[in-house]
Amino acid sequence: MTAPTLFDKIASSKAPSAKKPKADYTAKDIEVLEGLEPVRKRPGMYIGGTDEKAMHHLVAEVLDNAMDEVVAGFAKRIDIRLDKDNVISISDDGRGIPVDPHPKFPHLSALEVIFTTLHSGGKFDTNVYSTSGGLHGVGISVVNALSDLVQVEVRRDKICYRQDYSRGNSITTLLQDETPTRKRGTSIRFHPDPEIFDKHMFRAQTIYQLAQAKAYLFKGVEILWSCDPSLIKDDRIPREQRFLYPQGLTDYLADLVKGESEIVLDEANCFSGDAAFPEQQGRTEWAIFWPQSLLDDDIDLGEDARIVSFCNTIPTPQGGTHEAGLRSALTRSIRDYGERINNRRTSSLTAEDVNGAVIAVLSCFIPQPQFQGQTKEKLVSQHATRLVENTIKDHLDHWLAGHPKLAERILEITLARADERLRRKQAKEVARASATRKLRLPGKLTDCTSTDPAQCELFLVEGDSAGGSAKQARSRATQAVLPLKGKILNVATASLDKLKANQEISDLALALGCGIGKACDVTKLRYHRVVIMTDADVDGAHIASLLLTFFFQEMRPIIEKGYVYLAQPPLYRLANGGTVLYARDDAEKELFMKTKFRANSKVEISRFKGLGEMPVDQLRQTTMSPLHRTLLQVKLLPEEATAPDNFVARLMGRNAEARFLFIQENAPFFKDVDI
Repeated sequence: MTAPTLFDKIASSKAPSAKKPKADYTAKDIEVLEGLEPVRKRPGMYIGGTDEKAMHHLVAEVLDNAMDEVVAGFAKRIDIRLDKDNVISISDDGRGIPVDPHPKFPHLSALEVIFTTLHSGGKFDTNVYSTSGGLHGVGISVVNALSDLVQVEVRRDKICYRQDYSRGNSITTLLQDETPTRKRGTSIRFHPDPEIFDKHMFRAQTIYQLAQAKAYLFKGVEILWSCDPSLIKDDRIPREQRFLYPQGLTDYLADLVKGESEIVLDEANCFSGDAAFPEQQGRTEWAIFWPQSLLDDDIDLGEDARIVSFCNTIPTPQGGTHEAGLRSALTRSIRDYGERINNRRTSSLTAEDVNGAVIAVLSCFIPQPQFQGQTKEKLVSQHATRLVENTIKDHLDHWLAGHPKLAERILEITLARADERLRRKQAKEVARASATRKLRLPGKLTDCTSTDPAQCELFLVEGDSAGGSAKQARSRATQAVLPLKGKILNVATASLDKLKANQEISDLALALGCGIGKACDVTKLRYHRVVIMTDADVDGAHIASLLLTFFFQEMRPIIEKGYVYLAQPPLYRLANGGTVLYARDDAEKELFMKTKFRANSKVEISRFKGLGEMPVDQLRQTTMSPLHRTLLQVKLLPEEATAPDNFVARLMGRNAEARFLFIQENAPFFKDVDI
């Protein structure tokens, strides 16, 4: 018997009562949905779904219309009220929706056409609204289609008009109050249809934040919020609130970064402004903030940019072309500044490096914007990138030139982020290589047979000659040897590009297998004793210093765990008859001569030129054998580990004055010695 196929299983899983499609398919089977029926049948096409988020989109549609009146200069105030039973009211003091008969539908008022007909409204004509959030003439009609009650009040020409709607249709005629009114504008009160949204309820916090965001986006607009107390679930949401922000986006930014330590928004670290686009193509407003903690102290290089953007007061949480313009402007300005001060490393900066340290709010107003989908979460107007980029870059160039100290610090931050990005990239490469380390270990590494890190030791030796001797003197079971070619790179002064390109450092990182920089994971270290074994002379001490600098900068956790050691090879061999002693330096040699040998006896003194010149058995006995060797464990002083101006930075960093000062201060403690 043949096993059932996937298609058989799918067919068998169908309900046996499912209706079989009609065999014939004719014109009478074509359904035509009229009016707002398509919206009720497929609400997801217009507001993204029927969940709580989609229901709040109805509020945004009505509020956007009121904001369009504000942006056009005809309104100054908006009232928003959330009542019991999931009812919300939004009112403005703008021109009021037209109520005169519509030319194409003489039997209907313009108001009723707007509320009951898709793709109707005043946003298609730029003479009515030069910029607006409504684009397709579907917003308010969708609200009507998906609400079981919509009550509209229009105040214009000293007359108040009223009309009610339900599920896309008018349920009353256009009524006119007999009493004249001095007020003007439009008020809309609606209740979402439970048949569409089930039992979902408006959230006071969401609408409160939406109202506040709109107030930030247009300087001087007054938005009054009120809510029935029984609907407030968060103590931070007041019953009533007046939103009025004279500084616009700068006020928004201050609220956005609230909670950051010692936040100060002023010219010291905040770049803000607004400007018109050329040829009446709109305008943009921006506020960009570099947190004080970044400017003063250490840098959280893992932090990502926080950019909040809007187009025509519509929030664009997925960003879009206007955000791309902002990011490009920041990147180009920082690069140009670095080139002006002749910083050669600037050319390697990417947008990720520059934008990662900022917190920014961007708002642009452009005619006929194009969004991705009716929910308008992403701007796709191609010309917005160029407009925003050129406008902001011109202002940012002047701002950086006027704040040189801050500009240098920002450049320093971005270069540090670039270094960290390269570190992460290198760490990934090392991790991939370490995953197949039996095939990909450095060619010069002679590994041990044990795979238990607690038992394994790695000797870092100076040059191939010393490496050859160490390989013969080692214990194959637990001791590995990696020869290094001369003096490695000083990572305290080198760029990440040079560090990444350095073969010796790459080999060392690959051999240890724990990654470098922030990716250093000490649990993956392959050896729990990393022994720096260099010649007992000045050159050897210099190489050891460079290696310690590398471990301190790039693999500090292995020092903190106590896994780094300094070998103590002898400089002299003293022999007289059957007595053989090894001295590490001149002082110990003189001590042995006075205390271990008879006066005037002939002592044969041999000075080792280097580990490579030392016989294998002597190297094993004096430096590598756990029974006879002396190792110095490298430890960090607590105050040095956390200080930004630590000992390693002072002696190995770019600041030559710090080294010179150290030499002056400590010279009296040293005596002339013949090395």
